[in-house]
Amino acid sequence: MSPFSRRAVGFAPLLLGLLAACSEPTAITDTRRVFRYNQPESLTSLDPAFARNQANTWAVTQLYNGLVELDDSLKPGPALARRYEISPDGRRYTFWLRPDVRFHDDAVFAGGQGRRVTARDFVYSFRRLLDGATASPGGWIFRGKVLAKADGEPSDTCFVAVNDSTLRIHLQEPFIPFLGILTMPYAYVVPQEAVQKWGKDFRAHPVGTGPFRFKEWDEGNAIIYHRNPTYWKKDAKGKQLPYLDAVQISFIQDRKTEFLTFMQGKLDFLSGIRSGSRDLIMYPDGAVREDFQGKFRLQKVPYLNTEYLGMQQDLTNLRGDNLTTGRALQDKRVRQALNYALNKPEFLAYFLNNVGKPGNSGFVPASLPSFDAKKVPGYDYQPEKARQLLRAAGYGPGKPLRLRLNTVAESKEFCEYYQKKWADVGVQVEIDVNQGAAHGEMVDNGRAAFFTRSWLGDYPDAENYLALFYSPNFAPAGPNKTHFRNTRYDQLYQQAKLEQDAARRYALYQEMDRLVIAECPVIAVYYDEVVRLTQNNVLGLTPNPMNQLVLERVQKE
Repeated sequence: MSPFSRRAVGFAPLLLGLLAACSEPTAITDTRRVFRYNQPESLTSLDPAFARNQANTWAVTQLYNGLVELDDSLKPGPALARRYEISPDGRRYTFWLRPDVRFHDDAVFAGGQGRRVTARDFVYSFRRLLDGATASPGGWIFRGKVLAKADGEPSDTCFVAVNDSTLRIHLQEPFIPFLGILTMPYAYVVPQEAVQKWGKDFRAHPVGTGPFRFKEWDEGNAIIYHRNPTYWKKDAKGKQLPYLDAVQISFIQDRKTEFLTFMQGKLDFLSGIRSGSRDLIMYPDGAVREDFQGKFRLQKVPYLNTEYLGMQQDLTNLRGDNLTTGRALQDKRVRQALNYALNKPEFLAYFLNNVGKPGNSGFVPASLPSFDAKKVPGYDYQPEKARQLLRAAGYGPGKPLRLRLNTVAESKEFCEYYQKKWADVGVQVEIDVNQGAAHGEMVDNGRAAFFTRSWLGDYPDAENYLALFYSPNFAPAGPNKTHFRNTRYDQLYQQAKLEQDAARRYALYQEMDRLVIAECPVIAVYYDEVVRLTQNNVLGLTPNPMNQLVLERVQKE
């Protein structure tokens, strides 16, 4: 019996017992009222202050809400704030809260009854993110944006509870994507009573306002949520949400076992499929193979993720082969040649069954509204042009170009393909494989000259991608991992950050992306896509480019 099978057998009585405790008796054995998904990556916390990865984000999204939320087209709209107003100068945000939102019933409240959410709860939750004692990785959503004191620390008046139902946030200067940032799980509201009672253990005793309430976490095995009977949302017909009675999260780490479990009908959906299962299900062109047609729904939509190769522009921390590589990559012609040498459509078909789009435009992915491949033309496959650029840079048969590429085990096969394409134009590349944490540390501290990386959008605005090339954002403190520096680019970034007209801001974004293409500190290999497999009886589960998991309107037939 596999480890998963033992877990499944041991967990079945636990699940039935927990479901029996649901407020509605019909939920005891009816699996149509239970949504089951798997989390292969580790889940570390159910505290939204630590929702730094997909595992944590999906889990806390079912338990909490924020002031605003994204619709299916990634536009922010009202959530716990029934309406909001932005001052003409873009520096003051006023939110009027819904009067009918209550925290989940919990023993931390008087009589065990969840109390009403007020503006002071948001002030507490936001300040908690910025408190060093919390040690949240999410403080960046406010630092440098909200009103600050002379020492740079957020002001005492950056978050103001005008009264129970009115909240104001004051910014130092306009920041157009700010509403999008407020949709992030970091900005979900939490009750002070629960955080004070549990301290660090709030991670496993969550209390929120969301469609589901926490019931049980058997770490490494399963998490169970129950329906929140006092949830504030209703559907278009006035029926209270959510439709489901429970959510079950399992932790099957082996992807093959996960896929088998889905095919057995024991999971309701999968997000992302690994190469072995992908080849089994899909042809190289992305079409579903006949054996699997009709057995489930396959959805493929753009994903806010750019997979790229970075080229360090700062030699300060490079040593040995990395320093030799870094010196060669100082020549823009070399960087451009490496880009022209890659056949990105061939790569996607061969390795990813055309899940993704070739990175033949800029760094900003195709799923964002400012993307325009015609206005931002990038690099396509031109091996002869690559050879010409290398010759112009002084490389050829008598002086071959030798480079070292740093990567992780998961990307080794991809890098071997790049290696072959670069060899075709006369570049010899050695691949250096490191553990994920070590690789990230090398890249962040400027010790990798040439490296694989990805950028998954935190919020749906191109600014989040273009911030990777703004010189004040040098890593490790910021996301500029290549230490790209360009005066004109920095000017455009500052201008775009303040521009409130969308069309003019998009034009600035496109000009910035054209500069990134021209200077080529990165190679955009491909713009990712979300692939989801969903059982045929699941209704209301819609993917979006943020790959959010929103279960409040999901039903099972």
